[in-house]
Amino acid sequence: MQDQKSKVLPQKKNFNVLSFFSGAMGLDIGLHKAGFETLLACEIDKASRQTIIANNPDIGLIGDIRNYAIDEILQYAGLESKADVDLIVGGPPCQAFSSAGKRMGLADDRGNVFLKFIEVIEKIKPKFAVIENVRGLLSASYDIKLKPKEEEFLPPELKDIKGATMFYIYNRLRAAGYQISFNLYNSANYGTPQIRERVIIVCSRINEKIPYLKPTHSQNGEFGLPKWKTLKDAIGDLDNSNAEFIKFPEKRLKYYRLLKAGQNWRYLSEELQREALGKTYYSGGGKSGFFRRLAWDKPSPTLVTHPAMPATDLGHPEEDRPLSVQEYKRIQEFPDTWEIKGNLVNKYKQIGNAIPTSVGEAIGRLILELESDELSDNLPNFKYSRYKKTSEEEFIKDFLARGQKILESKEVNQLSLFS
Repeated sequence: MQDQKSKVLPQKKNFNVLSFFSGAMGLDIGLHKAGFETLLACEIDKASRQTIIANNPDIGLIGDIRNYAIDEILQYAGLESKADVDLIVGGPPCQAFSSAGKRMGLADDRGNVFLKFIEVIEKIKPKFAVIENVRGLLSASYDIKLKPKEEEFLPPELKDIKGATMFYIYNRLRAAGYQISFNLYNSANYGTPQIRERVIIVCSRINEKIPYLKPTHSQNGEFGLPKWKTLKDAIGDLDNSNAEFIKFPEKRLKYYRLLKAGQNWRYLSEELQREALGKTYYSGGGKSGFFRRLAWDKPSPTLVTHPAMPATDLGHPEEDRPLSVQEYKRIQEFPDTWEIKGNLVNKYKQIGNAIPTSVGEAIGRLILELESDELSDNLPNFKYSRYKKTSEEEFIKDFLARGQKILESKEVNQLSLFS
């Protein structure tokens, strides 16, 4: 499929967006709800490109971000100059930082496009930029050689410690003229019927401070907010007569038929547990994703790119099958009418990799607040995620403390430059 240019030069009404690593466009759908218009999508996956065109036939579409000069990007977006860009968003490939993989970080070819994305932000200089990634970004070391000019962003003595990549990105964006706010956000706090935690970095060239994304829900109704949405809220009324789904092998269905909603392998007899899990039974870890039926009265766990992998099963609460593509769409909050192209595996992958649309809408509302400079205060002591030291303040404080000890042990004293 060829790239395509935006067919109409847009009028400056809504805030415009250049979207990179766009996938099935979950983030863009959410931004659209908040009043934004995506002019450009950037995607290399064939099935995702088909999805983008099917739902946005007039959008500008490009491929590998590394193959385009800034002027070409603007041309495909139908814009005349860099000054016309309001917002750049993107979730660079997360596998390079995922704890489930080899974690090659920026040295991975997929991690390398992360740096290209930062470069695009630096060169276009939009008013605002948003970067989304997995929690592993906060603990990744910086595993490529620093150029001399980059040592102002990260002392080379610290490149191998946890968090070095995030610290590098933080300082590089600040040097480009942006104020930064980041946190690890649980999407359930924003109305998504799913517990999904992702790092979101918000950058502004026009504000002195940036609050966190304002929650719309809380786990048990804290702060006077509605409780988290549940799986039943999302899919309870869905007509399953035309459901598309991958099948569990018959040898695994034997055990699923013995489980009820909210149960997993631990609810089997001890004999059947050993039989079902085989050698895995004797390994460590909680293994909570094995033979797992989801609960109706809780949010879904994080959707993965395949719902029938043994360690991360996403079994329907009652039916003897994994979640369907249509149920995936509901949990990620795609409109039922949104077309997802490709084969069955492609569809699961696209939806599973997406940003829930409610999170996209929350990002859009924050950008509008930043533009108007009418900022809400952060909710005191709100639990944005399950993990500690994942907010900007906590992360930077912790990294500085650890980094200072290392520099002092090596008789280097330059970390004060970053405080």
